[in-house]
Amino acid sequence: MSVEAPVSPRILPRAEHPVSRKDIAKEALKVLYRLSGAGHRAYLVGGSVRDLMLGRTPKDFDIATDARPQEIRRLFRNSRVIGRRFRLVHILFGPRVVEVSTFRREPEAEERARDAGEGMLITSDNAYGTPEQDAWRRDFTINALFYDIADFSIVDWVGGVEDLGRRTIRTIGDPWIRFPEDPVRMMRACELAGRLGFGIEGRTQAAIQELGREIAKASPARLAEELVALLRCGASGPSLQWMLDLGLLESLLPEAYAMVRAGERGLGDFGQILPVLDRKIAAGREVSDGGLLAALLLPTVLLRRYDVEAVAQRPLRRAELAALVRETTEPFFQRLALSKERTRQSLEALDGFQRLCEPHRSAAERVRVASRSCFSDALWLFELLAEATGEGFEELAQWQAAARRRPVLAAAEPALAARDAGAPGALDRRRPRRRRSGRRTT
Repeated sequence: MSVEAPVSPRILPRAEHPVSRKDIAKEALKVLYRLSGAGHRAYLVGGSVRDLMLGRTPKDFDIATDARPQEIRRLFRNSRVIGRRFRLVHILFGPRVVEVSTFRREPEAEERARDAGEGMLITSDNAYGTPEQDAWRRDFTINALFYDIADFSIVDWVGGVEDLGRRTIRTIGDPWIRFPEDPVRMMRACELAGRLGFGIEGRTQAAIQELGREIAKASPARLAEELVALLRCGASGPSLQWMLDLGLLESLLPEAYAMVRAGERGLGDFGQILPVLDRKIAAGREVSDGGLLAALLLPTVLLRRYDVEAVAQRPLRRAELAALVRETTEPFFQRLALSKERTRQSLEALDGFQRLCEPHRSAAERVRVASRSCFSDALWLFELLAEATGEGFEELAQWQAAARRRPVLAAAEPALAARDAGAPGALDRRRPRRRRSGRRTT
């Protein structure tokens, strides 16, 4: 794609915008000042500028500069160069990581043909350029605003300031070209609209509806990362609603249709699971990536269980339930090429949830179950379903009580887990049989 940038950008001096250095992480400021002091151009870029302009607190602070990765590396001993498709520098300040990229431009036609082969999908993007070219190659106008540390101004080459005022998501350039270049952008447009409460510009919507199946060409690993970020943003409900309305769910997340189908079949209001999930995430609830993905899969698993039990005319046994969970979720895991760890977490959460639904006769038995490593994610699913459907609160209260008792028995947890698995442990009341010595005494 070749897009001509304006001759000069729109520049908002410090007095005309709300971005203040006191709202920027001190680590990001340190990087900006050191780059600028070494004679390089340095800008705060992307979502952090967008969020600061909206009065929101950014999660991350990314920086763009004219310095090349190895030059950045020499300036910061606490850094490392990463990436293959994008060569980036991560500068490490304890738990905080400041990501620094070199200004890039759109690849030329021959570079695009060499990197993408057939089609327009870009697989390499290390063509360095100017700040203007870097702005024009970004995804959406509201993500292409730059904050210049040299004079504290906002620099806008693409009309992002106007679209912030309109509360609109708009692609930079022709969406029928930009989405095939990187199909994940379609998913990101829906996530941004849902999270910010913005609308999506008409041509951008039309392109997503027409090109939705292109998302199958995206890297499964990137789709998985985007999905986890969407579920963790506190606005997964409206984000997935945008994806449903624009036709992305049909090819990417058919499992999400289970939430709609459940209501139609009178099997519970599973459509409320995502609003409940969003409230808990926004309130600071911590949950594993696998627990988040299991929440998305839970309605599909439950619907499948209802169908199988209706045919069998009996409740499924534990081994049968485990097999059903794996059979039902395998297409999802394969489609997104999930890591072994995320797959394990998701399966254990769903298996654990089924265990919580079994009758338990005593508080001690509940504590034993609560001592398992997967219990937290299983309880998370139980809470979501109870609050979504308005049922099961008495049982939920008993499991929450069991969770509160776990710290008291923390020293016994390994032994409880061992006994649950059938191995002898410290709490096994059977005395070990004394081995007889081969020697006899007289």
